[in-house]
Amino acid sequence: MALKNYTFLQICQMLIAPAIVATLKMLVISSVLSTFFGFFIGVALIVTEKGGLCENIVVNRVLDFIVNMIRSFPFIILMISIIPFTRLVVGTSIGETAALVPLTVACTPFMGRIFQNSFKEIDPALIEAAQSFGASKTQIVVKVMLKEAVPSIISGLCLGVINLLSATAMAGAIGAGGLGAVALTYGYQNFNQKIMYSIVVVLIVLVAFIQYFGDWIYKKLK
Repeated sequence: MALKNYTFLQICQMLIAPAIVATLKMLVISSVLSTFFGFFIGVALIVTEKGGLCENIVVNRVLDFIVNMIRSFPFIILMISIIPFTRLVVGTSIGETAALVPLTVACTPFMGRIFQNSFKEIDPALIEAAQSFGASKTQIVVKVMLKEAVPSIISGLCLGVINLLSATAMAGAIGAGGLGAVALTYGYQNFNQKIMYSIVVVLIVLVAFIQYFGDWIYKKLK
């Protein structure tokens, strides 16, 4: 596409605006999925640890190793290495839908750690009190641990979503679309600084909004 024949406003309408929509789509869906799976991983880690509600050191150590292993991968390497799995799940390795698989895989362990660390901050006396009243393990997790840890979880999830936003930009480098793809293809490779720095500004605004929104919810729940 020869961009020199278009005004900057037209370029925004043709490239940057659709890229923002694509990035937000990837961000929202992968955030929801990774939070959902991360919750179960966090719960499994906390209840199977020594002294937990369902103590099982073997399961805990295996799960802990898997989480650490996935988190040790740089995202772009992880995205390339699981291409066969991505094709198996969604039928392709290119595009916004395909990017959801590595984004979710990469972020889920991070979200799991957020839940685990938030649960660790809970006063053990609350759990002991719930047990003394005959609460089931599920009730303790949902009505005691989760309820008490919500502010801390919100604060952690905010950081997780911001990290995920940076991952969506990297995903654009290998065909995922979104702001990263536009910045690389039409900004960097075509030496178009207007596009490049416009996307930088958009990303800064998105990060600021996510942080502000997360802080607002945290203060409301604290």
